[in-house]
Amino acid sequence: MSDNITLSLEEVRELSNSVLTSNGFNDAHAQAITDIIYTNQLGDCHSHGLYRLFMCAESIRSGRASGTATPIITDTGPSVVRADANDGISLLAMKAAMPLLIEKAKKNGVAALAINRCFHFSALWPEVEMLSEAGLAGMAMLPSHAWVAPAGGKRGLLGTNPFAFSWPRAGKAPFTFDFATSQFARGEIELYRRAGKPLPEGVAIDKDGHPTTDAEAAMNGAMLTFGGHKGSALSLMIELMAGPLIDDLTSKESMEAAGGKPEAPYHGEIILAFDPNMLSGGRVAENNDRAERLFADVIDQGARLPSQRRQAAQAFNLERNALEIPRALYDDLLKLKK
Repeated sequence: MSDNITLSLEEVRELSNSVLTSNGFNDAHAQAITDIIYTNQLGDCHSHGLYRLFMCAESIRSGRASGTATPIITDTGPSVVRADANDGISLLAMKAAMPLLIEKAKKNGVAALAINRCFHFSALWPEVEMLSEAGLAGMAMLPSHAWVAPAGGKRGLLGTNPFAFSWPRAGKAPFTFDFATSQFARGEIELYRRAGKPLPEGVAIDKDGHPTTDAEAAMNGAMLTFGGHKGSALSLMIELMAGPLIDDLTSKESMEAAGGKPEAPYHGEIILAFDPNMLSGGRVAENNDRAERLFADVIDQGARLPSQRRQAAQAFNLERNALEIPRALYDDLLKLKK
């Protein structure tokens, strides 16, 4: 028997939606979450695809996350939108606030969305690509739980603290990157643990602060930032931008709020949108050409632009209308249904 199982794209959506609704999410939340899980799985982003349904279910079962909360969207100022997720998963609040964020960015050149009081589990690239699809450049960032040691430290203080950026390209898929400021995303280490595979060197330390390649020891110890003190400084910036700046929790505060329960991190998120038309004085076409020359110079050197591999996977899976996931993952997901 193969270690993998093939699902049609519709079956991927149905599996996600049925797990979510059977665990207490209403239709609006289930659809918003499934849209993002499907998008990640379509691009073979396994650590943020169907695997994340476990965290969604745990967040509901912990008794703190709401699967029926209605987000409150507030027009706070000329360039500011606030979205109170009301203790729900972030994605419904993000989806509800995105049209107003886009409208403000196109009117004023720059706009910001602060999402507060949300549980978050997902990758950030789908939401910044919503901005690039609207012709805007976008950034998003947020903390998580205190799983990551600062450079030179011995215990978790920072989150994995992802940062995403997307740039619109005329007639082409956007230039997008999305990465954790830790060496690995938390979900990647969990996938290594589930597969019984050793981690690369330099990814994590154990509970005593010693380097480890054991995924289980890493889960009980702390992860490390990329680039040493540089990644650590970026991570601290994200703690501030998506924490005190928008009146929400840091990664350490989020972990303390969870009380040891295996739920999604609880905190805020900031999304920034930039209008190339207004900021360039209306010279979008000329500057798009300049950006394309920059991208061409990257490719001419034999290098790859971020997201090219994901975009190729999306195209391949769409063409065959199917994708593969590990059979063990599929079996475990079926057990989540009540």
